[in-house]
Amino acid sequence: MQQFNIPIFLTLFRVILIPCFILTFYLPFHYSSSITTLIFLIAAITDWCDGFLARRWKQTTRFGAFLDPVADKIMICSLLILLTEYFHSWLITLPSVIIIAREIIISALREWMAEIGKRNNIAVSLIGKIKTMIQMLSLIALLWHPDTIIVYIGIISLYIATFLTFWSMFQYIIAAYNYFFC
Repeated sequence: MQQFNIPIFLTLFRVILIPCFILTFYLPFHYSSSITTLIFLIAAITDWCDGFLARRWKQTTRFGAFLDPVADKIMICSLLILLTEYFHSWLITLPSVIIIAREIIISALREWMAEIGKRNNIAVSLIGKIKTMIQMLSLIALLWHPDTIIVYIGIISLYIATFLTFWSMFQYIIAAYNYFFC
């Protein structure tokens, strides 16, 4: 039986925060976007902390390795869908669809690589980590949206994250390329 530890608790806490920020997103009062942003910010911080603490304290588990990327994908995709609905603009919809599609493609690629025993060949890259950081910052800016300048910063950051999304996806595909035709 896997040990329940603080990094896993943080990941589970992040999963619990997802319906919370979805609920507050739809609350009909002036500060709902600020509260939603705060909840998402806490979730984003736990995303960084759980992996850092698991490695630092040598508390990595198979359950944590499974749950962490699932929680990340649900969190990011949920927020992208909410923002697409809120802004109702192709400027947000296009990168959102690209990012969600990339998450599906990479999840399928990782599953397939695990099936053939080559999961470690597509470990998370530095570009992927930078992409995640910029993506989180863009989503926070768009979710908070106190003024037009912050929204523009959020959109520009979202497009930078989308570019890095392509870059990291191609890195993973190139790493797996030799196994496609075996």
